[in-house]
Amino acid sequence: MLPLAAFLFIGGIRLGLLGGSWYYPLAGLALGATGFLLLRGRRAALGVYGVLLLGSSVWALWEVGLEWWQLVPRLALWFALGVLMLLPALRRPLQADEQTPFAHGTLAVAVLLAGGLALASQFVGDPGEVRGTLDRPLDAAAPGSAAPALAAGDWPAYGGDARGQRYSPLAQITPDNAGQLELAWTYRTGDLPGPDDPQETTAENTPLKANGMLYVCTPHSQVIALDPDDGRELWRYDPRLSTQRADTFKGWAHMTCRGVAYHDAAAYGGTAAGGECPRRLFLPTADTRLIALDADTGKVCPGFGQGGAVDLSTGIGGFVAGGYYSTSPPGVTRDLVIIGGHVSDNLSEDEPSGVVRAYDVHDGHLVWNWDSGNPDDTTPLAPGQTYTRNSPNMWSVMSLDESLGLLYLPMGNQMPDQWGGRRTAQAEKFSAGVTALDIATGQVRWTFQMTHHDLWDMDVGGQPTLMDLKTADGVKPALIASTKQGSLYVLDRRTGTPLVPVNEVPVPQGAAEGDRTAPTQPMSALGFAPPTLEERDMWGGTPIDQMLCRLRFRSLRYEGIYTPPSTQGTLVYPGNFGVFDWGGIAVDPVRQMAFLNPNYMAFTSTLVPREQVAGGKARISETEGVQPNAGAPFGVILEPLLSPLGLPCQAPPWGYVAALDLTTQQVLWKHKNGTVRDSSPLPLPLPMGVPSLGGPLLTGGGVAFLGGTLDQYLRAYDVRSGRVLWEGRLPAGGQATPMTYQGRDGRQYVLIVAGGHGSLKTRQGDYVMAFALPRQ
Repeated sequence: MLPLAAFLFIGGIRLGLLGGSWYYPLAGLALGATGFLLLRGRRAALGVYGVLLLGSSVWALWEVGLEWWQLVPRLALWFALGVLMLLPALRRPLQADEQTPFAHGTLAVAVLLAGGLALASQFVGDPGEVRGTLDRPLDAAAPGSAAPALAAGDWPAYGGDARGQRYSPLAQITPDNAGQLELAWTYRTGDLPGPDDPQETTAENTPLKANGMLYVCTPHSQVIALDPDDGRELWRYDPRLSTQRADTFKGWAHMTCRGVAYHDAAAYGGTAAGGECPRRLFLPTADTRLIALDADTGKVCPGFGQGGAVDLSTGIGGFVAGGYYSTSPPGVTRDLVIIGGHVSDNLSEDEPSGVVRAYDVHDGHLVWNWDSGNPDDTTPLAPGQTYTRNSPNMWSVMSLDESLGLLYLPMGNQMPDQWGGRRTAQAEKFSAGVTALDIATGQVRWTFQMTHHDLWDMDVGGQPTLMDLKTADGVKPALIASTKQGSLYVLDRRTGTPLVPVNEVPVPQGAAEGDRTAPTQPMSALGFAPPTLEERDMWGGTPIDQMLCRLRFRSLRYEGIYTPPSTQGTLVYPGNFGVFDWGGIAVDPVRQMAFLNPNYMAFTSTLVPREQVAGGKARISETEGVQPNAGAPFGVILEPLLSPLGLPCQAPPWGYVAALDLTTQQVLWKHKNGTVRDSSPLPLPLPMGVPSLGGPLLTGGGVAFLGGTLDQYLRAYDVRSGRVLWEGRLPAGGQATPMTYQGRDGRQYVLIVAGGHGSLKTRQGDYVMAFALPRQ
């Protein structure tokens, strides 16, 4: 007890001098006095400890009210010790003291008060939750709305179709029967992470269902065709990846394949050139190839590019092994296959170009290229030339509206992420926003920026969602962009004009040496951005690690969202994973609603002066070790804000599910989501609300689906209220977006890839799992 008292007192003095709470040194003094009196065998120790527990209860109630998980680190340990001290076996040896006749009673009252607060907190909801309902009938379409025309229960594109709605009109699964869902079949790909793979080996694939088959891609860029009804393997293609001059894949930033793209010439009323591969898949590989496969057989289409492949490293210039490739599926149109690329974060100022290229869908010749560093010239690059180095890239999934002749690119920024002192005007213009290009020519039609001079890695990670939105002025062709900072930008997709107000808001200033900050940032009136963190929001499992988290909070620079990076260390909230990341959102075009999974995790960003970079911990991944930023005056260390016990320093919940009425811009409901069963030392299913990495799914039956959480479940929700209807246990992390389709047997299936995520430390595997209602 005395060492703990000394620790609290010394740490508490430090915290108080930093402007923090003075509770901890006072608690340390009271605990020290209790320990001293116990050593002397004096019953007065009970009274002193009772005062400590009473004071702690009042302080906790003042700071956080009756929030259960906030009360735990403030009171749980003190309450448990108080109960122990009241036990006769521990109390009887203590000598009575005439000066403290009420010692026992004081402690008893304190224990009752603390216990009462804990009990009362069970009847108080999470203040972040919204309890409402969707008042539209599940079986009635909204006027002026329509469901997408997905052929015969297919899922032919990553987001369902090129609009990225993640919606299927299939309605066999409803709130009334979703609880009966069962595992229909499981397939194992055999592609598991090995010792020669990078830490961030991830299974983020959303399979396609088209042409009577399911198409799955694995982290090592293998494509497998499965029978949709039973998961039987029909064919497999292995591109046999090159390690690109390295001995292994271990030093690569990523190893993932989010999906392939499907093209059916007959769907456009045409035929393939020479009758070759009338239905084809386009596979982006981790060694910078774009391969065309016959969707019927899995054989390479030899007439595409050189022997069935286009070399995406052409014109890119030098890069480290694994430092450039497309982790996401390309977009496809009648005549084109269009692809961007991932560029490793924070390696240097001399990274590959972020060029987006359009190839002929049949023979693979380059039709146009759009380089954000040279945006006006989309003429195919001449042989031997190089695209603009280090220009902003598009690593996620694009959306397309062929009726408007436009494609929509969610853009990243120019490296390095946290220092932008040498960024060009062209790079700044197209960073961290959405850019619309003419499909036929690649020329810019409009661009809308969502973060000015981005110093926080606020790439637009999610696929832009296209829908026809009911407004007071009639139905508008809308684009919804979900962002890491939590704003949802709703734009007219013809012009980029906001349909929901966007305001320029003053933000913290004071950039690192040689850099600058934007005076304002554009914030949408619609979104799920969290409130500014305060010291009282710091958390932990005990008073000890909570105090250490408070010390960490007070030692960091933090003035709210968009606090600039610093050598002191800056708290970044929302953090690198963002409120919304590559999973995006799902929209129901019939009910005019969205289903979302916002996350709230704080990170820290610490700039490391150039002369100190070499002495730091070597880079292991894009979020571990010193990121070198070669050529820039600073490296950077990016870390989640965790306690010494490995728990988040901010209080839960850290993850929610929510529904949004898109016609009124009102949050219908918002509930914490997921448990700590698979992410805590004790496998207890405590419903704390955990982060999820992966996208949501909506269906015509009024049921939404989401995996992605740190616990290994696929869940079904009633779209009217957010009530969990069903949970399917997964054998590995489900950090992927589920999809749904109808089999030949007439059953509606919901499918998810469960392969885990290396950086999130979820269990890894190689599972493809389909769930359905029982056969009749």
